[in-house]
Amino acid sequence: MATPEERLAELGLAVPEVARPVASYVPAVRSGNHVFTSGQLPMRNGELMTTGKVGAEVSEEEAVACAQQCALNAIAAVRAEVGELSAVKRIVKVVAFVASTPDFTGQPRVANGASELFGQVFGDAGVHARSAVGVPVLPLDAPVEVEILVEV
Repeated sequence: MATPEERLAELGLAVPEVARPVASYVPAVRSGNHVFTSGQLPMRNGELMTTGKVGAEVSEEEAVACAQQCALNAIAAVRAEVGELSAVKRIVKVVAFVASTPDFTGQPRVANGASELFGQVFGDAGVHARSAVGVPVLPLDAPVEVEILVEV
């Protein structure tokens, strides 16, 4: 059976460097058999992929790609905490925050960018509970932020 890292490679993706916190917190904390990540922004090579509100400056398709990058960054934070992704027994919960216009109601579709990646990388262990929430603004004017709870 392929490892999560091998599945990422098959998708043409790799675990990025852990995104540097933008304030006073750490990317992830382990407590017993669980790892809680901080909210991960769509940072790629140290910069936000895009800024703005979904439904205005940011298209739904761009937001889905941002959610996928947030998921990759969360995976990086987990791996930094536990050493290797094969230690992940289950993605328990995903919370996706989508900075969107008041009339945009596609937050669940945006969150699928993260959820589908977790399924592709972790298989059945990537199936999770989830919340997808619309908010008026996120740090640095990011369109998406994702946090996860993982059992190891």
